[in-house]
Amino acid sequence: MEDGLPSEIKLAYLPAPGRIRLRLSARGADAELLKAKIFKAVDGLIPIIGDNIYGEEDLPAAEIFAGFFRNTGKSLALAESCSGGYLAHLITSVAGSSEYFKGGVVTYSNEMKNRLLGVNEEDLSNYGAVSKQVVEQMALGALDVTEADYAIATSGIAGPGGGTDDKPVGTVWIAWAAAGKRVVSKQFSFGKYRERNILRTSETALIELMQLMKKGDL
Repeated sequence: MEDGLPSEIKLAYLPAPGRIRLRLSARGADAELLKAKIFKAVDGLIPIIGDNIYGEEDLPAAEIFAGFFRNTGKSLALAESCSGGYLAHLITSVAGSSEYFKGGVVTYSNEMKNRLLGVNEEDLSNYGAVSKQVVEQMALGALDVTEADYAIATSGIAGPGGGTDDKPVGTVWIAWAAAGKRVVSKQFSFGKYRERNILRTSETALIELMQLMKKGDL
């Protein structure tokens, strides 16, 4: 992306769990001219980055999500496992979340996944809690329990133990469901650090729901 930028403009990549911030900076004597060049450079980067952009302000993902979701007029529910309630914490840390957030459950055990969310016991046994089959049922179960418009479910191996050859530490499944029983799920590999896995799971869950809704995929 840097190849097409004027020589006086520099592009910096600022990675953080769950996202990468891009910062354009410039040096020179004419501030207004440099500002115009930066805006032009931004306009050129947007088509390249495309759907990966979820915000143009330097705000936490939860704040960007809050502004986006409030504007939809829809409600949201959660079914968390590996994120352990951290996703709910991110949402409720932003003032005004009661306008759209109905609530959630932390179903850490298979028993609670079955009892509270209706996840099929055979699927839990055959596929394991960290699976497409189970996380999708968790999301749909959260919709049934809360009657929300959308739901997010998380299930994974945060670490440092618990991983296997097939499902190493950092393996996470996230599902997003919408009223009408529509559901989308994705598998992620986040790495071996527990706290970072929880944070990345939670922020990714919010960012991906925004993208799915913007593109009309959910």
